[in-house]
Amino acid sequence: MPRSIPFRPLLLWSFLPYIVVSVVHVGALAAQSDIAAPTKLWLMPLLALPVIISLRLRPVLAIVLLFVAIVFSWLGDGAGAFFPGGPELPLMLLFFGLAHIAYIVLFARILRVQKMPWWALVYAAWWIATLVVLGAHTGPLLVAVAGYGLVLGGTAVFATRCHPLVIWGSIFFLTSDTVLAFRLFMSDAMPQWTSPLVMLTYTLGQGLIVAGALATLRARKAQ
Repeated sequence: MPRSIPFRPLLLWSFLPYIVVSVVHVGALAAQSDIAAPTKLWLMPLLALPVIISLRLRPVLAIVLLFVAIVFSWLGDGAGAFFPGGPELPLMLLFFGLAHIAYIVLFARILRVQKMPWWALVYAAWWIATLVVLGAHTGPLLVAVAGYGLVLGGTAVFATRCHPLVIWGSIFFLTSDTVLAFRLFMSDAMPQWTSPLVMLTYTLGQGLIVAGALATLRARKAQ
């Protein structure tokens, strides 16, 4: 883990709306409440608030990439609502794939603070194992799922060179999508409680990635 970047104050209050709505959303999923769907669409706009407050941070490209990742994640979250009648799952894979590409560029070009550790190889093993287990169940989406797995794993790999919060955020994000994949393609094997687990790990992952990115940029500004 990098030791050269302390976690500085990040105007933590700006994360509070996101945290509150995340808790409400996950709780609504667990309770099978009708507010689960609308609260999901508020998550990414609220996560953009800390980024908006940090617009003066440099380089500008870092802020732009964060916005791009958040916007595409929002479109992925609301694919069914924003594009009624469209192929929801392929659209989700497309939008979240683009979000991960933005994260990969951000981590690889701007936020890196250390060399890639040897244990990053675990993500290659994760990708292979996931395809071996799920491949026969994905049908015509096999290529799309495999491609999405590459960019999802790529996000986690390049995150290993970044702030610890980014590393943990990417781990939670990967966990969320892994559980979701099993829910989508092997639903009979997944208990109901894994539905809120998907969003718990997703909201943690996205929030930690943004917090870690802003922590890195603020630390560099203070140097």
